[in-house]
Amino acid sequence: MTATPVFEADALRAFALTCFETAGLESDQAAAVADVLVWADLRGHGSHGVMRMPTYLGWIASGLINKDARPEVTLRKGALLRVNGNMAIGAAAMTQATDLAIEQARDTAVAWTLVQDHTHAGAIGFYADRIMKAGMAAVVMSALRPMMAYHGTRHAAASTNPLAMGIPGGILLDMSTSASSRGKVGVAKMAGKPIAPGIAIDKDGRPTTDPNMAETLLPMAGAKGAGLSLMIECLTSLALGNPLISSALNDAKLMKNFKQNSLVVAVDVSVLGGDIAGQAGQLATTLKAQERAEGFDEIRLPGERGAREEAKRLKDGVPVPAKTWDLIAEAAGKLGVALPVQRA
Repeated sequence: MTATPVFEADALRAFALTCFETAGLESDQAAAVADVLVWADLRGHGSHGVMRMPTYLGWIASGLINKDARPEVTLRKGALLRVNGNMAIGAAAMTQATDLAIEQARDTAVAWTLVQDHTHAGAIGFYADRIMKAGMAAVVMSALRPMMAYHGTRHAAASTNPLAMGIPGGILLDMSTSASSRGKVGVAKMAGKPIAPGIAIDKDGRPTTDPNMAETLLPMAGAKGAGLSLMIECLTSLALGNPLISSALNDAKLMKNFKQNSLVVAVDVSVLGGDIAGQAGQLATTLKAQERAEGFDEIRLPGERGAREEAKRLKDGVPVPAKTWDLIAEAAGKLGVALPVQRA
């Protein structure tokens, strides 16, 4: 069995940065992508980590990602901002929008920042975490093309539209509206393992546990997940006058559209005069002290598992599955970028 490569987080980040710079991104945009990818790997979300590098680099080479694009603010009215991503790499557009939201919220207490026409944003929790670290509450959501069944449909009619919410004090919810992410199906395919029931259907709309047969993801909690996905499309794409779902369902050519629309909300809760971080700690302590159900050895809050994994991987290194690393190494080789040194 091939050993799993393990890397220091800083070495992996520097490697990703060099790859994206070599592919033609400006240094600040390349750094934004590297930060988002390694953050996901540190927190145990390999489906949104450096596994994405070959795909992103391929999109840059093909022009799906506009490597020369600079996101621009096209509207600023009170606490509301609109940013045109101009098909820039998603992490760069979203990091810029997040920083704009933080800046605006320091002035108006709340910022509502809409971002249109960017490519894959990566782990949406990264941006909520960035807002939390600025001492603010966060809500971040993103809309994509149809890739998930709507409750009751046989084929893709909604999207996996991710949602992240966080508050100072470390409670961070980072989720998809689908029963699982497509990236995790890809991880199962690479590992040669089945997926859990209730995650996907095949091309004929039948349930499957074979990741190679998985054609369409299913919404979490049935109608509830489908409804939440639909509302994210409304609050982002429809608000921007840039619909993704209805456009694609009425024009099959748009089913392969790779653009996303997003919403970043930052709230400076300190103006309310309370101690939300302290109250979050008290809430965590109280919940953890409750009697546990059978089969549970601990009660955990949103984001707690990821935070623990991050602390562990900062100490012990970041593992990357061998098959995934082979693909990354191949992509780096085409760019002439040297591979980082693995941990002993």
